[in-house]
Amino acid sequence: MMDDDQLLNAARAVRSNAVATFSNFKVGAALLSIDGRIFTGCNVENATYGLTVCAERVALFKALSEGVRQFARIAVVADTGEPTPPCGACRQLLWEFCGDIAVVLGNLTNLTARHQLAELFPHPFDARILS
Repeated sequence: MMDDDQLLNAARAVRSNAVATFSNFKVGAALLSIDGRIFTGCNVENATYGLTVCAERVALFKALSEGVRQFARIAVVADTGEPTPPCGACRQLLWEFCGDIAVVLGNLTNLTARHQLAELFPHPFDARILS
């Protein structure tokens, strides 16, 4: 099984593809499926900001579009000293499609934090509420 450093390195590599023309805040993500495949994503901005797609969602959508439905963990990397956790929209989608996976956070050189998604998103809205 892939370790956190390998997953962080995949997120670091894809971060360079980010389209962050306006904010210059580049983020990379690497989502590990339970069968060992990695799906990467970077943030893609546009002038309206509202249509921007985060790195985590790009990675998730790539995996889902390939038919993958079970995940082990996700790594998220940004050029910051402090951990950069997924935003609220990303937490919602990660919860719905990945469940309580490990979230590994890093910067360009180090691991900065590791959490379970339930720690970052303690009261999710999900299918349980709809039944």
